[in-house]
Amino acid sequence: MDKPYASTVIRADADEVWAYLRDFGNLAEWLPGITTCEIEDGGTLAPGAVRRIEGAGGVFRERLSSLDDPERSLTYEILECPLPVRNYRATCRVAPVTDTGEAFVEWYASFEADDPGRVAKIFTRGVFAPGLDSLRKRFG
Repeated sequence: MDKPYASTVIRADADEVWAYLRDFGNLAEWLPGITTCEIEDGGTLAPGAVRRIEGAGGVFRERLSSLDDPERSLTYEILECPLPVRNYRATCRVAPVTDTGEAFVEWYASFEADDPGRVAKIFTRGVFAPGLDSLRKRFG
């Protein structure tokens, strides 16, 4: 199965980057193409929270599956989206680069689709890579 993946190094402390990235409701602040991102029903930013995202690609609804502060990682699943995917789960993780004090950030997903290669390219090139580039610029 093809899996979307992107990573980058950000010139900032891993804890600082994680403090920003762990906010499940701030996607419109840093992901290109997103116009709105709201947590539904006034929910908290804890596992089970559902965000509604609007942008050039349409409307997405995603649920936060796990939020692990010690490991600096979050996992979410897509509930609804315009793309032909099933069982989509993605993880964002931040780790310290021990010799430089920078942050290593990676974003990856698994899913099922009729054309997994095409869908993986859409997520890698259209979401993950530009999103990480935007985060790097935000902290750079």
